[in-house]
Amino acid sequence: MIIDAIILLLAAFVPSFIYLIWIRNTERFGREPYGRLLRVFTYGAIFSITIALVAELIATKLFNANIQRFYDIFGNNPNLASLALAIVIAPLVEELAKSIGMFRVRKFMFEIEDGLIYGAAAGLGFAATENLLYEGSAFFIGGPGAFIQTAVVRSLSSALLHGSASAVVGLGIARSFREGKSWLPYYIGGVLMHGSFNLFASFGDIYSTQAGAAFIGLMAAFIIAIGGISIVRSKIRALDIQSARSGRR
Repeated sequence: MIIDAIILLLAAFVPSFIYLIWIRNTERFGREPYGRLLRVFTYGAIFSITIALVAELIATKLFNANIQRFYDIFGNNPNLASLALAIVIAPLVEELAKSIGMFRVRKFMFEIEDGLIYGAAAGLGFAATENLLYEGSAFFIGGPGAFIQTAVVRSLSSALLHGSASAVVGLGIARSFREGKSWLPYYIGGVLMHGSFNLFASFGDIYSTQAGAAFIGLMAAFIIAIGGISIVRSKIRALDIQSARSGRR
């Protein structure tokens, strides 16, 4: 049992730690200290996900209490409640919950690109705990095969999605603190990225009668996650060079 727990923890947290190092080292000049990044990571892994779970539970209960109105508008789809949670409620709540950890370190965002890195740290911490929950459930219900499949898919998709969506929000927080701009458009951008990923990942439920729908949706979700983190790293590099040339180091 102890060995199983260690394996589950390693499978959930090691990929996120590797991604954190990868994103942190994208910055060439004035890299962020690991101690501060790990604090933001831990905040995302413990506090942000706890806040999100409680808020999602409340929002889901409110939604279910008024679900008949949604059935009247969108039709009596048995998957409506779960889709609303995945596509609308979860992105809104989770990106807001993750942003709390970023606001706590905004005074350390000396350059704009720092917001991307701290945002990614908060998102990857959140993803690690979320992956632990999903992968643990797969292991105890479906056995080792289901666990391995879930761990591989989530490590290559959900972890990157959380890191990149939160990095967008972190960029907005850095611009808000350093330049006086509103961070809300960036929050909306992160929510839309998150919601789009969840929409495609839910294709198997939405189009359950159509062959290949789940596969197509999963591939689209992979593209959003991998494309998102690639854009984030490219933006970090560009802003890093810009900061170095402007002498803000």
